[in-house]
Amino acid sequence: MKSRQIREKIRSDEFQTTTSGACDEFVQANVVILPKEYAFDFFLYTFRNSKACPLIDVLEAGEYESRLAKGSDVRTDIPLYHVYQNGELQEKRDNIIDLWKEDYVTFLLGCSFTFESQLLKNGVSLRHIEQNRNVAMYRTNISTESAGRFSGPLVVSMRPILNKHIDKVVEITSRFPNMHGSPVHIGDPGKIGIEQIEIPDYGDFVEIKENETPVFWACGVTPQAAAVQARIPQMITHAPGHMFITDWTNEDFMK
Repeated sequence: MKSRQIREKIRSDEFQTTTSGACDEFVQANVVILPKEYAFDFFLYTFRNSKACPLIDVLEAGEYESRLAKGSDVRTDIPLYHVYQNGELQEKRDNIIDLWKEDYVTFLLGCSFTFESQLLKNGVSLRHIEQNRNVAMYRTNISTESAGRFSGPLVVSMRPILNKHIDKVVEITSRFPNMHGSPVHIGDPGKIGIEQIEIPDYGDFVEIKENETPVFWACGVTPQAAAVQARIPQMITHAPGHMFITDWTNEDFMK
């Protein structure tokens, strides 16, 4: 399917699952929606932590069509939204039209699903896609650089990679700095504060086999975690793995 077609299916509730592996030639984005009062501090946070928070679009207050997706509507075009109040998850829903306010500012951030498509094209298998599961994500002991009210740990996504493919994976993902780029850690999860690899903080665990090594990338859930920790009165995000699909191709963002 083309990007517009899948957004239409999401808008009409025909597509409500994770977008990993869906419409995979097009760039997918993490989404954070905040009141304008907090927008500058959040923008500064993304600037200071660009590997975890690679900003690809910011909408004007009250605007809901992204310049990266003609005819889009960020209020309806995400399969599942998380709605927070004062840092607590209040509800999950398939659209936010009735919650929308004219002072809401939407941030779109690059997503690792972009480089996943390139890995697959180059013969690197990804088990979570093969098993139709969400990628595993973990909070680490690596601190991000704070900005105003926003601070917190780096969140990473993990993919088991065949040992013989690790060099190729590093090289391919480094071509996508706006989509988290190269890994932040390879190997022992304990070195970045992950004590139980089998129990991710977000997403689904997949088996790490004997001839494989866990590889970790900075993850777009990082700014969500920071906004939750800041206890922003109102915040809306995509549910992990349920992304906003743009009209830009992965190659458009390749360096």
